[in-house]
Amino acid sequence: MRRRPGIGGLQTAAAARGQFKLLGENVAKLRTDLMKEQLSTFRSQLEDFARKHKNDIRKNPAFRSQFHEMCAKVGVDPLASNKGFWAELLGIGDFYYELGVQIVDICLATRAHNGGLIKLEELCKILCQRRKGAREAVSEDDCLRAISKLKVLGSGFEVITVGKRKLVRSVPTELNKDHNEILEMAQAQGFVTVQEVERRLSWSSGRAIDALDTLLDEGLAMIDDGHRDGQRRYWFPCVSSISSYVGAETI
Repeated sequence: MRRRPGIGGLQTAAAARGQFKLLGENVAKLRTDLMKEQLSTFRSQLEDFARKHKNDIRKNPAFRSQFHEMCAKVGVDPLASNKGFWAELLGIGDFYYELGVQIVDICLATRAHNGGLIKLEELCKILCQRRKGAREAVSEDDCLRAISKLKVLGSGFEVITVGKRKLVRSVPTELNKDHNEILEMAQAQGFVTVQEVERRLSWSSGRAIDALDTLLDEGLAMIDDGHRDGQRRYWFPCVSSISSYVGAETI
């Protein structure tokens, strides 16, 4: 018959478990301290890098984008505040604040034509036209970062993806899957018809009309009835070239 462990054996086993636990905690603490030390070193090196290349960061969009990626890897957000080391050294907080204000102006100016939905590339194009005299060039990455900071306004500013394109939404409109599919289809020629939606998406007439009427009510579509075939065209300035000349002339 197998003997059960005595009190002494249980105490020894408990002590051993306690020692293993303590050892594990010490190892975890050492690893944490080492990671903190490495992170502190990385941040210090990042600051030195920023000092050395601040002109490139300010003026070169591609270089600025890579710098942001480096910052993200070590948990640094240069846009978190417009005060402190990063703002004083680079001034990029003010740069993105200025971009944000200009983006809001453009979205408001073009809203009557596109319903508050504009292609990201179109927005950047208009923005660059407005900033011709500015020292810093602007990239789509810069626009995305500026827009991400506009979310605090709680006014619906965000970037959505429809098909292969990114659209900037400046109104709190909720688009469902049906609306997105129609917008994606409209990217080919700028408009769709009820018959085309029924045929290509295999929808019923009611479903197509309901989705198109919602987009029309939200100001995202324009009606064109002047065609010999009698088919109504639903134009979408947010994905067609219509917004190009509208933006250029309005802003």
